[in-house]
Amino acid sequence: MQTKADRPKAPKFATEAEEAKWWDDHKQMVEENLIQAIRNGTARRGTARRLVREARASRNVTIRMAEADLDLARQQAEEKGLPYQTYIKSVLHEELVKRGRRRAS
Repeated sequence: MQTKADRPKAPKFATEAEEAKWWDDHKQMVEENLIQAIRNGTARRGTARRLVREARASRNVTIRMAEADLDLARQQAEEKGLPYQTYIKSVLHEELVKRGRRRAS
C-alpha cells in the first residue's frame, strides 16, 4: 500500500490555469491513486465518493442574468480555464457557504 509520503504532490502554481493544466496532464495518475484508495478503503469522507454522490443529487435550474454579469462570468471563467457554467456554480456555492457561516455565527 502506498503511504502518504510516497504519493506524488502537486507543486505550487502561479495561476489557476497552470494548476488546471497540471491536473489535466496528471489525470491518469490521480485516477489510479483514487481507484487504489477506494479499493483499499482509504478513501474517506470528503473525497471523490462524496463529490460523486453530491453531483448525482443535483438538479438543473434556469435563471435569468444580466448580460453584463454573464459576460463577466464568462471572462473570469476563461481566465481560470473553466467552463462558464461550472464557474458560476462554484461562485454561487462559495457565496452561499460564506453567508451560511455568517448566519451561524
